Amino acid sequence: MTDRALAVVRAGALTTVQDLGRPGHAHLGVPRSGALDGDTARLLNRLVGNTEGSAVLETTLTGCAVRPRRSVTIAVGGAPCTVTVEGRPVAWGAPVQVPAGALIETGWARAGVRTYLAFDGGIAVERILGSRSTDLLSGLGPPPLTDGSVLPLGTATRTPIHGDALPWPAPPRELVLRLRLGPRADWFTADALGTLARATYRVSGASNRIGLRTEGPALRRACGSELPSEGVVLGAVQVPPDGRPVVFLADHPTTGGYPVVGVVDGRDLGAAAQAAPGTPIRFVPWG
Repeated sequence: MTDRALAVVRAGALTTVQDLGRPGHAHLGVPRSGALDGDTARLLNRLVGNTEGSAVLETTLTGCAVRPRRSVTIAVGGAPCTVTVEGRPVAWGAPVQVPAGALIETGWARAGVRTYLAFDGGIAVERILGSRSTDLLSGLGPPPLTDGSVLPLGTATRTPIHGDALPWPAPPRELVLRLRLGPRADWFTADALGTLARATYRVSGASNRIGLRTEGPALRRACGSELPSEGVVLGAVQVPPDGRPVVFLADHPTTGGYPVVGVVDGRDLGAAAQAAPGTPIRFVPWG
């Protein structure tokens, strides 16, 4: 059996393989998927000497534990957490050399939601439609990790970056989402649009990789008819019958029958991925 692999000792609450996703297939009903916090995934890959699009592990809240069968360089970032190798603390947010067979463990997120682990050579599961990402909605890609599963690793081709620690953005204490209104803003009353711009919402515990659900004042419709299903994009803010906005994230459906009041600037979606339940949200109209 090849030594270019790592064994999963503790899968955690939800750990998936993610790269930068499979854009360009929405017409086939296939979401983009990919790392919710793409900026973190890109930076970690650079730290271990990978191309930015290499596959990493994305954990949710509780971290994970894995054991590589060969020596690897790793980097852990995203939601801050403890990182240990064979029980000894090592650096978070910087490259770390790990010997073959050593147990790598990331702990509970102290802030934020999603922690990422990059390995030199990347996670080398099979590509489907050009991506190695796990898509929870369509079922494409490898299944979420389970205890005892084994993941292949690629061959390292570049030298990891060593030097001073890099600055990392902290998980948001308040999530500010720039919002371009439309295409269905006219389905809501003027008062509803004013509420959306002024009110403070909070991240719901029901949020997941498909969408960030909110708690707060309901948006009242001006139009009571039903909307035929139409295409929706990453960052679309859909308003279901309960009136609470839902921000679509990487595993969102490609069509939907509820009106989209606006679309969040893609630059703000990484912070949305790290916003823990209860985090205040403000929608700021722009453009």
